[in-house]
Amino acid sequence: MKLDILAIGVHPDDIELACAGTLLGQIAQGNKVGLLDLTRGELGTRGTPELRLDEAEKSRQLMGAEVRDNVGIADGFFQYNEETVKKIIPYIRKYRPEIVLCNAINDRHPDHGRAAKLVADACYYSGLKMIATNMDGAVQKEWRPKQVYHYIQDYHIEPDFVVDISEHFVKKIELVMAFSSQFYNPNSTEKNTPISSKAFIDFLEARAASYGRPIGAKYGEGYTVNRYLGVKNLFDLK
Repeated sequence: MKLDILAIGVHPDDIELACAGTLLGQIAQGNKVGLLDLTRGELGTRGTPELRLDEAEKSRQLMGAEVRDNVGIADGFFQYNEETVKKIIPYIRKYRPEIVLCNAINDRHPDHGRAAKLVADACYYSGLKMIATNMDGAVQKEWRPKQVYHYIQDYHIEPDFVVDISEHFVKKIELVMAFSSQFYNPNSTEKNTPISSKAFIDFLEARAASYGRPIGAKYGEGYTVNRYLGVKNLFDLK
């Protein structure tokens, strides 16, 4: 399946929290979007890995994404090495995305920054034909996405660009809340965490408003890039 955009997160729900508004907007414009989780989030305080996979699929369906895959890397204890990079490359070659969205380059959760480098480098190495991979019994051809953009998560990072998600913010929160084991649920009997309170949902709205305001939008999602962005027309910029 050829995708226009592949969004990658190290934990199920990373994508929903940081870039779901952007993805909803791209789907509305007719682009094919896929989702890839690197781990099952098995070290999470609340819920179970199996439940989080079910929640991830529910969110995919609500979003309208074409597919959601899971690499199965160990949550928390993965390392940046050849083995881990080579676990990600087959998915990039399988879906052949033009654009990849992935974790923040630095964040409160140490997995996020490590995953950001892993994915960005896997996108580069995926374009080298001398690295052999196969999936489902088929030898894969090399593929390198045109762009890799890093979404912003818990830490405030000055974005290189912001996407207006005003029309899709309500739906974004619906996708976040599909992970009912993780986020605000007044009926839950599980241990409270920094992301399980109503205040965290309020934070998501405040963060989106803070990124939207400078571009004249009610809500926005911010991204950083590893290289200059290019435009042909100054009027393409808001």
